[in-house]
Parts: sequence; C-alpha cells; structure tokens
Amino acid sequence: MPHTDHAPLLPSGEQHELRHGDQRAVVTEVGGTLRRYQVAGRDFLDGFPATEMPTGGRGQVLLPWPNRIAGGSYTFLGQSNQLALGEPRHGNASHGLTRWQPWRLLDRAPDRVALGLTIYPQSGYPFALALELAYALSDAGLTVRTTARNVGATPLPYGAGHHPYFTVGTPTIDDAVLHLPAASRLTTDERLIPTGRAAVADTPFDFRAPRPIGALVLDACFADLLPAADGATRIVLAHPAGAPTLTLTLDAAYRFAQVYSGDNLPDPAARRRGLAIEPMTCPANAFNSGEGLLVLQPGESHSAVWRARAD
Repeated sequence: MPHTDHAPLLPSGEQHELRHGDQRAVVTEVGGTLRRYQVAGRDFLDGFPATEMPTGGRGQVLLPWPNRIAGGSYTFLGQSNQLALGEPRHGNASHGLTRWQPWRLLDRAPDRVALGLTIYPQSGYPFALALELAYALSDAGLTVRTTARNVGATPLPYGAGHHPYFTVGTPTIDDAVLHLPAASRLTTDERLIPTGRAAVADTPFDFRAPRPIGALVLDACFADLLPAADGATRIVLAHPAGAPTLTLTLDAAYRFAQVYSGDNLPDPAARRRGLAIEPMTCPANAFNSGEGLLVLQPGESHSAVWRARAD
C-alpha cells in the first residue's frame, strides 16, 4: 500500500531561512521568492505566510523579463514568438517564466543561500538560459544577486526584475515618506504598455526630495534614475517619525524602478499595505521596444545586484 503518512507540501516549497545578527530572511524554493525580511523582530517586507501562495507578485523574481509584453508577442532576430497571456485582463504576457518554478539548491550557509534554475527552449521563448539567485545577509543588510548565462547556441533576449513589497510599520503607505531619485517616468496606455516618457518635475510623481506618499495611486515605471557618486541609486522608504527607514540600493544594471501601491490587488486588506519597489533592468514591453533590453550571446553572462538595509 502507498505510504500516506506525510505532511502536505507547502505551496511555496522548501523554506530557506537565513540569519545574521538580528536579521532574518526566508527564501522559498518555488520562484526563488523572498518571503520575509526582518530586523530586530520587525518586518520590513510585506510578505506572505508559508501556508499560502504569494499574491500580487509578492517577493517574486521576474525572469527572463519583468513586467509586461504587449499581446505576449515579439520578434527577435527575425523570428516571431507568442507567449502565454499571463495577464488576460490586459491581454499581456506578464512577469516572466520562473515565478512558479521550483529552484534547486546550489549552496547553503546560515546567512546565505544560492538557488539555480535552467529555462529550456519552449513555446514563446525558444532559448536556453541558466539562472542563479544568491541571497545573503551581512552587517550591510540583505544582498540579492541575479545572474543569467546563455547556455544555448543562439543569442537571446533578457531582462530581470524583482517584486518585493516593503513596509516601515505604517498601517498603510499613505504616511510613509518616499525618496526616489528619478528624473522621469514612463507614460502608458490602457494596457499599461509604455507609450513615452515624461519628466516628473512639477507633477505628483516627483519624489526627488523625500515626501509622504499620501493618497497617490502608483503603478509607475521610474526612469532616468539619479545615481550617487558610487554609481548606485538609493531609494528610501521612511516612517513619518524618521525611523525606521528602509534603503534600497540598486547597482548600475538596474536602470528602472517600478513602484506599485497595490490599489487594485484582489484582496482589499492588502491594498496600500506595502509599497512594491521593483528593481528592473528594462521596462515593460522591452522585448518589443528594445529599451533596456539585454541580448546575451552564447556563453555570455549578466549579473545585477540590489540591496536592502533597515535602520
């Protein structure tokens, strides 16, 4: 008779817990997802329970493209491709191919974990891509490195993104103070596909100086990021009292940041509870527009790093 005395599988698979000092993070097998980030017992990530699937893209990794591809169709090197429409409401392919895939364990230590996944040629993406995610805790906070390598015989299109929702302890994000050094944002059509670029100056989307988010509805891709002298862009979310703060540092590979206030999430209780700040190497529809698109040659690799530090 089959053995039935076992615990049911968790929806997000194995839970990889990392610890360093008073920091704790949890990364899941399914999706290579960042489920939790805590410092001194305080949650800085609006994550999800281990017993549930992530909703709204919470903590998920967006590979080999972030955001949307219009109609799920694109042409690359003369070949037309059609992806599944993961966003039926707008008729788009959405957030890549890896969100629900089990990532294999490559390396493990108390304060770090590395996970790997290979994308094999398939309908809509006939390319071979080896992916690695490395999460690590240190005195500097949480570091997330994404590495992709073309393991096929032909060039391939590629983009990377992450979808964490951050919180600094306010009941909603309205009172939280955002500092986002970006000179422009992308305008979009009714399907949320970029149509152009607009300066943020003298608009409600100007967070070049820190200010409360207020009631502003955000689902905007910020561009023309303004890096510091070291080449990194720092986005800060702060409690109105001044502390705690969460600083997100993007290396030069991340040229765009999508910011989403969650106003249309299916669960009303989750709306505006955390702010999604999404590092992206390219914006929506890059497979068609070419903006920020990376083309990896056979054997070529690409890495991108973002960090989160709570104070």
